[in-house]
Amino acid sequence: MTTNSPADHSTCSCHEPDVHGYNENKAKYLARLKRIEGQTRGIHRMIDEDQYCIDILTQVSAVTSALENVALALLQDHISHCVTGAATEGGDAADEKIAEAMKAIQKMVKS
Repeated sequence: MTTNSPADHSTCSCHEPDVHGYNENKAKYLARLKRIEGQTRGIHRMIDEDQYCIDILTQVSAVTSALENVALALLQDHISHCVTGAATEGGDAADEKIAEAMKAIQKMVKS
């Protein structure tokens, strides 16, 4: 089984529909993303109001950091839930989930 198609990512190794590593923390993630959305709207407003460049850049940096923190937390949840579950199963499932996690880490490091 490969993990290249979107359908393969719909569930983790537990094989239960709609059960992902982040489910336990879903409300926290949604609240964090709502705050980030508000910060992003604030940046839009700052530009619209011709505010000072450095102040805008400071806010952009804060949003970037907040998104990186969300990404790291999601990655941790994925490793703790999906990768660990696949490792318990062993075989190709474990190899595929580890490779998938490594690709995600590589994307995060490059960005």
